[in-house]
Amino acid sequence: MEHRIRVTVTRKGEEFLRGGHVWVFADEVTACDGADDSEGGEIAGVFSEKGRYLGSGFWNPHSKIRVRVVTKNANDRFDDAFWERKLRWALEYRRSVMGADFACCRLIFGEADAFPGWTVDRYGDVLVSQVLSLGIERRKALLYTTLVRLLREEFGQDIRVLYERNEAAIRGLEGMSPEKGFWQGDGLLTGTDGLTDITENGIVYTVDYINGQKTGFFLDQKYNRAAIRRIAAGRRVLDCFTHTGSFALNAAQAGAAQVTAVDVSADALALARRNAQRNGLEGRMEFVCADVFGFLTAAAQRREFPYDFVILDPPAFTKSRDTLRDAIRGYREINRRAMQLLRRGGYLASCSCSHFMTESYFRQMLHNAAADAGVGLRQIEARQQSPDHPVLWNVPETDYLKFFIFQIV
Repeated sequence: MEHRIRVTVTRKGEEFLRGGHVWVFADEVTACDGADDSEGGEIAGVFSEKGRYLGSGFWNPHSKIRVRVVTKNANDRFDDAFWERKLRWALEYRRSVMGADFACCRLIFGEADAFPGWTVDRYGDVLVSQVLSLGIERRKALLYTTLVRLLREEFGQDIRVLYERNEAAIRGLEGMSPEKGFWQGDGLLTGTDGLTDITENGIVYTVDYINGQKTGFFLDQKYNRAAIRRIAAGRRVLDCFTHTGSFALNAAQAGAAQVTAVDVSADALALARRNAQRNGLEGRMEFVCADVFGFLTAAAQRREFPYDFVILDPPAFTKSRDTLRDAIRGYREINRRAMQLLRRGGYLASCSCSHFMTESYFRQMLHNAAADAGVGLRQIEARQQSPDHPVLWNVPETDYLKFFIFQIV
């Protein structure tokens, strides 16, 4: 189809797109026809220096990512049917790969679903949206309306709330201001308290989708939380960076002898305690409000071995390549301290949710931390994010979660 905005890219930019990626960076643009009066968000066609069509996507003159490609099919027309078809594909994929967990999963995962800069998490009858690209922002009324309609009419799902969590600072880089609030659509409620209940792995959680971290809950660890259950049974478990207690609760429900859950946020721990009480697990759990680095240091200095299984689920220590070196030091330090708390035969689960901390970096860090601690690692499992957060090969940003379970030997 014809494009009002026509972007020409360098040979390097062409190879990047032909290799499978979906971004066009500003320094790869050699010409841009038809964009002189553009405010951004329109669909632009991307072409090689020889005029070969490479894809179409959201144009944004304010962003270092000038074009976020949504299709590489030259025959696509960007009408309402195009967006509805893409939404239906995303929903059908989740229903297929998540099964009963379709009721609580990530429905839209940005570039992996060809909706760049957009995520939607589902907590039962609540949808929580985060929009980080100008192209999605310009179309969100259509996308929200279509998404809710498809879920209700074609997938038989009761959707009562759509809440926007558009507070991320990255919106400023796209020329957008931060915002949050209820979306007022057909039959959607507004003004609720922002709390809803979900069930995951048989555990009931209260999710705060207005004030909780990200969209209120970390859905990507769903099956990793299930994976630690068989090891936790009968053992003394330390869950670091517990947030609202998800790993700790799985350990306790699986029959752990004792679970200590540590987090620096008093608000998060209050919700974790509430979750423990709701599931009748508070008797085997204790909650400690402390900085994890300090907690692990103090515990290691006591030269005791109070735990059989340590779980490390930290926030992303780096969100850019510029801070990667410092992040590696941070990961290495907490892993070394955790390893020093465990006797031979103890267990460690360790993860990173930063895509800049690649698997090769993470593996090397774990190797170095084990050498520092004077222990060996016997790998039990290597895992990643759940399939509702699919990895799009050749787009490394979608491959971000590393999760390893080891025995200390």
